[in-house]
Amino acid sequence: MRRMKRKQIYIEANQDRRLRALSRRQGKSESELIREGVDRVINEPAPEPDPEAWKEVLAYIDSLIAKGPIKGKRTWKREDLYER
Repeated sequence: MRRMKRKQIYIEANQDRRLRALSRRQGKSESELIREGVDRVINEPAPEPDPEAWKEVLAYIDSLIAKGPIKGKRTWKREDLYER
């Protein structure tokens, strides 16, 4: 058997019921099913960033910049935050 590392996790009651039922149906331990799930998450490729979403974000930022500085001035300095 491979060397195992003990981890303690919390799952929701519904997840517990479903995990227990799946364990019985497949004839595998709950721990084995959890390890399989961890492997799936770890081996899953990271999602590609959505270029259209980035275009929207950049357009929004550009619109804020185009508005220019906000009228009025702040009444505090950054250093004031650290004095409190």
